[in-house]
Amino acid sequence: MAGMSAGGAAAAIMGATYPDLYAAVGIHSGLACGAARDIPSAFSAMRQGAPAAHRLVRNERIVPTIVFHGDRDTTVIPVNGDQVSEQASAGVGVWTRVSRGTTPTGITFSRTTRYDGKDRSIGEQWVLQGIGHAWSGGSAEGSFTDSRGPDASAEFVRFFLQHRLPA
Repeated sequence: MAGMSAGGAAAAIMGATYPDLYAAVGIHSGLACGAARDIPSAFSAMRQGAPAAHRLVRNERIVPTIVFHGDRDTTVIPVNGDQVSEQASAGVGVWTRVSRGTTPTGITFSRTTRYDGKDRSIGEQWVLQGIGHAWSGGSAEGSFTDSRGPDASAEFVRFFLQHRLPA
């Protein structure tokens, strides 16, 4: 399950609500599950992140989640990517590894990989420097795409192929 913006928020909701149905979730520039309850609170969360008073949904089963978010996103501000990533890891004893890179077009990024107590990858958070509210690595001819960034589609597929539903 994957999506961008409102579709990313929908993917977060589905992964949090039905963790038994999804092996992994991909969220590009979206909100965490529970960040908003109605249209006004959705616009508020997009501009400020989820209010501290909102309880973000967490499940017993962690659904591995890959998150992409541009640091120049003014539509859904970047703190939302942090909240999605934190929610997905459920705050359990995870450790992280941070790597950095630069695309051939000069876009720098950081990738934080989260691991559980058994050293299994449970999530990735990509922060894209200089990217706004756009699908990273998308066609230059598309709308809401930025062809300069890392290829989010390829990274989502790679991440999804690493995860299977538990038996």
